[in-house]
Amino acid sequence: MDKNTIKAAELLKKAKFATAFTGAGISVESGIPPFRGNDGLWSKYDPVVLDINYFHTNTKDAWRVIKKLFYDFFGKANPNPAHTTLAEMEKMGILKALITQNIDNLHQKAGSKEVYEYHGTAQTMVCTKCGAKYHSPDVDLSILPPLCKKCNGVLKPDFIFFGEGIPPEAAQKSSHAAERSDVFLVIGTTGEVMPASMLPQIAKQNSAKIIEINVENSNYTNHITDIFLQGKAGEILPELLNAINQV
Repeated sequence: MDKNTIKAAELLKKAKFATAFTGAGISVESGIPPFRGNDGLWSKYDPVVLDINYFHTNTKDAWRVIKKLFYDFFGKANPNPAHTTLAEMEKMGILKALITQNIDNLHQKAGSKEVYEYHGTAQTMVCTKCGAKYHSPDVDLSILPPLCKKCNGVLKPDFIFFGEGIPPEAAQKSSHAAERSDVFLVIGTTGEVMPASMLPQIAKQNSAKIIEINVENSNYTNHITDIFLQGKAGEILPELLNAINQV
């Protein structure tokens, strides 16, 4: 077994408050492409569809792309071994919190309970007029844009668009977890999206050990990462759990 994997396992086993922080890379193995990069969604679609001002002025056009990406396609994705391993780590009492930048609900599908959705979720929709919330699978998307049953206002996915702020409760809980962590797992994120990218920095400033799992070097690797486990999260995390059970 790789010595870095053993070191990471020892840190996690001794941790009083370990937190996982996940990005798009963890869901790539579930068939969900990242937004950025050569094969990312923004190489095929104009990101303006997720600009809040564009959404309000070109609602029907924005909803056509949103439906295709986040409901027709993303809705069919299932958790992979990375998601299920993190859920198992939580059950074992190793992980105390999981912060995700993803809106795909795969951590919850895998069984994780203490999940802070930093960028919101595609699982609910909110009325832009009265604020009523709906469970997304219950909303009829055959006619766009979908409308609120209470006030006839336009519904919007309950994740943040460009030009919107981070959900206050998720922001507060995530920052608090980062501050409390003695071990902070960074998984499948390159650290390019602000302000989410600051969370590992907050953990490091509060003396946490940073364990990074990424296919390639990130903005964290040569700056704050203590242990870098290079590879796919769906392969590395089960190996790490196996090591935890052995150390």
